[in-house]
Formats: sequence, structure tokens, C-alpha cells
Amino acid sequence: MLWTRNILRLRGGLRVEVFRAFGVHRLLPSILLLSAFCLLPSAYSASPWIRQPSGTMAWLHSVYFLDRNQGWVAGSNGTLLTTTDGGTTWKKLSMLTKDTLQDVYFADKEVGWLIATGDILKLKTNEPASYLLKTEDGGATWRQVLLNSPDINARLVRLVFADAQHGWAFGETGVVFGTRDGGAHWMRQTGATKHLLLGGAFSSEAHGCLVGAGGTIIHTSDGGMNWQTSLVRDGAHLRFNAATLVGNRGWAVGAAGQIFTTNDGGRIWFAEVSTTNADLFDVNFIDASEGWAIGTQGIMLHTRDGGVHWSPESIGTTHVLQRLFIIDRNHAWAVGFGGTILRFGESSAPKLKS
Repeated sequence: MLWTRNILRLRGGLRVEVFRAFGVHRLLPSILLLSAFCLLPSAYSASPWIRQPSGTMAWLHSVYFLDRNQGWVAGSNGTLLTTTDGGTTWKKLSMLTKDTLQDVYFADKEVGWLIATGDILKLKTNEPASYLLKTEDGGATWRQVLLNSPDINARLVRLVFADAQHGWAFGETGVVFGTRDGGAHWMRQTGATKHLLLGGAFSSEAHGCLVGAGGTIIHTSDGGMNWQTSLVRDGAHLRFNAATLVGNRGWAVGAAGQIFTTNDGGRIWFAEVSTTNADLFDVNFIDASEGWAIGTQGIMLHTRDGGVHWSPESIGTTHVLQRLFIIDRNHAWAVGFGGTILRFGESSAPKLKS
């Protein structure tokens, strides 16, 4: 049997082969239908991130989980939410302030910390721009903790703990406070910058880094007793918003989708190829290979090769995503504007019918 072949070029560059057998065309619609089916997105491409009902429209700035079930979320207008079932249900806790809650951390189910910042236009004379709040009963009651310092007007924006005893609070003008006794005492540390500090991470009680405006990244190897300026290649004027460390590996994210990485504990940083121009506000890794970065316009980037390649994930929202928290590969949360809480997990993934 003799066959001849003709190639038709359709819109979009798609090529369709049409065969002739004894001068009769095979059915072109069948070929086109097969081609269209092959181009359909796979059911597995659906994002495993789903939105949880938060019961609030507050801008949520921070999220912290002790384990897969117990967690807290903090945000604007003194909003503090808690869950004991992994976020299936969230309960709003009564607070003693209407100031913005910038960050939340819990050492255990009873002892927790918050950073609160007041409205700069409503501050009274000699009233601190920021203060800490501490609970010792799981969030039922809170007491204010003031930091004795001449930097009373410096606004604190982040709180980072390496463990229950070692923590750091930092913010405007490069101000850094550290504790070695679980917050019983906070000492002013001598920083290496006057720029606004916006994020940071510690891989141990001794080794950590802080990032901020003006391309600032500083690192320490003695728990903050001494800070050194890191070398940031091609990022001199970048605004860094967050950083994360996994051993000596690290990643920092910031304005215009910029992502930088380090392989030496934070001393030298190099730019990675990003797939977005959106501002990135947080980054977190499960291990040295897999991690996520989030930011404006509901952007969420995912990498499985240590940041060599970043791919965007569709999560069904354009709200700003502010903060990430990851327990393991099956349990993670992201929070942001408009009361947005997203949960990642196996139970969220769509199941195919057998």
C-alpha cells in the first residue's frame, strides 16, 4: 500500500501531518482533536495551596506554628488569631492593643511574643514607636515589655528566635536587640548598618544574618555580639525584605523579584535568576533544595533545585502575601492582605477519580 505525507502548518506553529492512502485523506478532525487533548493542562498542575477561612479582613503580617496543628497569625488593628487544628478553624483572641502586630513567635504552647507598632501620627510625647508583648498563658493575657534604649522612636518590625532562649528584635536605623535568656533581658547590640532592617534568619544561636534597605545584609557568628557587612554582588541599592538559612546555604528576597543566595553562611551573596518583577516579601525552605518565595500580586514561586530555577504557582488570589511558615513538605502556611491565609498540604491536593 502506498502512502504519501503532507504537512499543514496551523496557527501558533502547530504542524499536522495528513496522510494519503490511495488518494483518500485521513480524517483531519481526529488528528486535531488528538492534538488539542495533548495540549490540555494536566490535572496534576492544580496548586495544593488552598485558602482557609480566617474570619477577618485584617492585613495579616506574620504566622507561626509550633507543630502541624497549633499556630498563630498576627496582623493589623491588634488582630491575633489562633488554631489548634492546622487552620481548619481560626479563633480570634482578645488583645490589649489596637496597634499593628508585626510579628509573632511562641516558644511553647504557653510562652509567646509579639512586636507591636503604633500609628506614628497618634504617638504621644515619649511614647515608644514599638514595644514587645509577652504571654505566659497561651495568649489569654499579655503584658507590655519596653526596651530600655535611647532608640525609643525606632520602629521594630521583626522578631527572630533561634530557639526558646535566643532571639533578636530589629527594625529602623539598623537597631538590633538580643536576648539570651528567653526575653528576661534584652540588650542593645552594635549593628553594622544604619539602614532599615526588615528580615533575617538564624541557623543556630550563633550564626545568622539580617537584611534590609540599601542592599543591606549583615551577618554574625557570635550571636550578634559582633556584626559584619556581607558582600552583595550587584545588589548595592536593592531593598531586601526577608532571608532564610539552611546550614551554610541561604536565600534573600526583595524588591522587583530579586533573589540572592549564599553558600558560606551569609558572607557573600550572588543574584539568582528570578521569573517575576513583583516585590517579594518572604522566603522559606524545607531543606537545601525545596522552597517558596511570596510577594505582591499573589505571587508565589517554587524551587526544587536550591533556587537554580523558580517556577510560579497559581494560587487563586492577587492579594499581597506577606509571610510564610513551613513545618515540612506537607504542612505550610502563607498569610497576607485581606485576611488571607493559605495552607499547603497533601489533603489540599485534588484527587483523580479511579
